[in-house]
Amino acid sequence: MDDTITFDDFLKVDIRTGTIIEARDFPEARKPAIILMIDFGEEVGIKKSSAQIKVHYSPEELVGRQVMAVVNFPPRQIGPIRSEVLTLGFEDEDGAIVLAAIDQKVPNGRKLM
Repeated sequence: MDDTITFDDFLKVDIRTGTIIEARDFPEARKPAIILMIDFGEEVGIKKSSAQIKVHYSPEELVGRQVMAVVNFPPRQIGPIRSEVLTLGFEDEDGAIVLAAIDQKVPNGRKLM
C-alpha cells in the first residue's frame, strides 16, 4: 500500500468536534441513513450531515453525542438534502458504520491535533 501523504497534506483536512443537536430518519436515502444537525461552535456553526449509521444508532440516542467530522470538504447533494460535512466512522466486521468516538467532552469546534 503506497498511499503516502505528507504531514502538510494531513493538515489540509479540517477535522473538528461537534455536538449533535438534532437527528432524524432519512427515508429518501438509497441506503438507510440519519440526517444530523451538528453544532461545531462559533467559527464553523451548525452543519448538516447524512450518515449511514442506522444499523447501530437511532436518532433519539444521537442527540447530545459528540462526533468528529471533516468540515472543509465541499457539500454533497444526497437525494433531497445537501450534506455539508463528513461525519467520521469505521466499518464493523459486517460493513455497518460505527461512529468515531471522543472519550471525553471537548469544546465544539476543536480541531483534531
